[in-house]
Amino acid sequence: MNLEKIVNKIGEIYSPLSIKCQKEFISNLEMVTFNKGEVVVREGQYSEKAYLIIKGCARAYYLKDGKDISDWFTFENQFIASIVSFFGNVPSPHYIEFVEDSIVLKFSKNTVDILSKKHHDFERLIREVVTETMLGLCERLHTIQFTKADERYRLLINIYPDITQRIPLTHIASYLGITLETLSRIRSQKKPNLI
Repeated sequence: MNLEKIVNKIGEIYSPLSIKCQKEFISNLEMVTFNKGEVVVREGQYSEKAYLIIKGCARAYYLKDGKDISDWFTFENQFIASIVSFFGNVPSPHYIEFVEDSIVLKFSKNTVDILSKKHHDFERLIREVVTETMLGLCERLHTIQFTKADERYRLLINIYPDITQRIPLTHIASYLGITLETLSRIRSQKKPNLI
């Protein structure tokens, strides 16, 4: 796998990195594979690792009264970390699990700190990643509070058209704040003919 191409692609998506910065970042990356169902962060753990997904997908979730509530999904060319723990140096409030067999690039908070101080372009890239993540979480909060279940589902499908083939419906239902039965009812509604 060509790490230069992968890192260059991330620069195109988020914010360009100089060749020198790319090389330093690559030298601090570790390519790792995770199996479907593998949990890499648990509630209460300190987590100073972040993951860039090359192939596969992951989710962050909470356990509330024994109930599994998905909070965040990530796919190819996206990052996932326990943001609160990674940036705040506090125990993680949630779990991170790989939902498919996945290939990722792993790096540490120390790498982010060092490269951000040395390279303004890397600092910009991290800022773009964090901003995108925060905006996504704000949008999710807004949709949970102010939109109906069928609209929430439609918005999710617009963003991730193949999500129902990749993420179990139980996780999607909890992410949308609805029951699995409600999700099944929404999905079974006849789709309008497209002209």
